[in-house]
Amino acid sequence: MLRVGMLTSGGDCQALNATMRGVYKAVTNNAKEPVEFYGFEDGYKGLMYGKFRLLNDDDFSNILTVGGTILGTSRVPFKQIHEPDANGLDKVAAMKETYHKLQLNCLVMLGGNGSTKTANLLSEEGLNVITLPKTIDNDTWGTDMTFGFQSAVDIATRCIDEIHTTANSHGRVFIVEIMGHKVGSLTLNAGVAGGADVILIPEIPYDINKVAEAIQKRNKAGKRFTILAVAEGAISKEDAELPKKKYKEKLTERVKKYPSVSYEIADQIQAVTGSEVRITVPGHMQRGGEPCAYDRVLSTRIGAGAAQAIMDEEYGVMIGVINGKIKRVPLAECAGKLKMVSPKDQLVKAAKQIGISFGD
Repeated sequence: MLRVGMLTSGGDCQALNATMRGVYKAVTNNAKEPVEFYGFEDGYKGLMYGKFRLLNDDDFSNILTVGGTILGTSRVPFKQIHEPDANGLDKVAAMKETYHKLQLNCLVMLGGNGSTKTANLLSEEGLNVITLPKTIDNDTWGTDMTFGFQSAVDIATRCIDEIHTTANSHGRVFIVEIMGHKVGSLTLNAGVAGGADVILIPEIPYDINKVAEAIQKRNKAGKRFTILAVAEGAISKEDAELPKKKYKEKLTERVKKYPSVSYEIADQIQAVTGSEVRITVPGHMQRGGEPCAYDRVLSTRIGAGAAQAIMDEEYGVMIGVINGKIKRVPLAECAGKLKMVSPKDQLVKAAKQIGISFGD
């Protein structure tokens, strides 16, 4: 009997169900022995507290196009993984106990960077673990692409698209705040695809005067509006030079006045340029809805790649995509590493060549 456990961890995205479907179908269609699939509810919490259900064909029927996750998800911060829960439960020991109680051959975890660190810990504790790179940020080290990213890009792009007409009608500056606290891939791609005039991402600290110059340049050219695509984690050059502790203190103070960095930037733009500024925050819409066609294909490939690793009995790996090929990346190599946007990235260069400002 081949027994496979599966869970989804961290923030959701559009292609989790499509990926789980790929794993399940590829295993059940190719295994040379009977198979049991156990789905853990609400991420690692299901593994900790023994909340699971036996999955069958019906669970994976007609879910290729369904967003979210049929198993539910939750966040269990890695930095708290060794802290007992409110009842004194040892989280790691509890997860290992559930794994062994069900006599699992392996655990498949769909999650982002923090979840991958926990998976690597479980692997080091002797469990057979395979991870699949899920995040709308495309910031997982060891893979060129994460599932969920392209779907989120499409949604964020549509938000910028829709802002163009109202921005032009009213002659305003519009800021569209896009998800991404530490990495700006989503903002960069959506900004370019949506025709933003200014793109601000965490990896390229901005000078507000340079941002104002870009707006004023458009005004002088007779343009009625300017659109900024701003990542949640966009940071000014001044703030980027602060020690980490000082910057955290500044963020604590800023939130008392502004809901996010976009509102601070809006105030600064109005003060310097006199332009009327409006802010749009699509927020969790970027995680919702059905997966795009690209993500459905990618998820199927990654799911099938995980199934093959299970049948090959190769564990302690993440199933990634490198140069268009499905690859197995050791968890020890990718866990805890962020894939950042390089200021020299070809897309950044192309954006600058066509006149997009990064405020630098």
